[in-house]
Amino acid sequence: MTINTNNLKLTISAASKKQYPENDWPEIALAGRSNVGKSSFINTLLNRKNFARTSGQPGKTQLLNFYNIDDQVHFVDVPGYGYARVSKKEREKWGKMIEEYLTTRENLRAVVSLVDIRHEPSEDDIMMYEFLKYYHIPVILVATKADKVPRGKWNKHESIIKKAVKFDSTDDFIIFSSADKTGFEEAWQAIIKYL
Repeated sequence: MTINTNNLKLTISAASKKQYPENDWPEIALAGRSNVGKSSFINTLLNRKNFARTSGQPGKTQLLNFYNIDDQVHFVDVPGYGYARVSKKEREKWGKMIEEYLTTRENLRAVVSLVDIRHEPSEDDIMMYEFLKYYHIPVILVATKADKVPRGKWNKHESIIKKAVKFDSTDDFIIFSSADKTGFEEAWQAIIKYL
């Protein structure tokens, strides 16, 4: 499958099931904490500066953004979780919206679950991974911000993350940096496998 990343547009920002696009394109969802670098990951993969909006305010993406890539696939940007300044009620609403999408969407092929390589996965990160495993949704675990950690320490950080989430070795694990494009090829290979 060849994907032309010059042909991009936002299809819709959806709040519920009735707004999901009505086509049968495969979808890859992207999930992670509010400041894990999700928009940067999307922009790097698509060779764009500001296609997915990076926000100075974490917790800004409050809808499911369906990005149309070459009329073949949707990247679905899921609201960032674990952001404290959002009311509990808002968080529950997002939670339901995310859960509804992840558990009922037939187009969904895999979830790119992003964690920050510098820190041990948060409770939310672990919950997300367990949730995906529970529903048998393929996971591509991506450790972002690799440029912030000396290369010699990557293995150590990788094993801390894998241990914390009880990593399933059949999943893909990718060390990624949007600053220097570390993991760019690997990320695309992992995604294309599910399309």
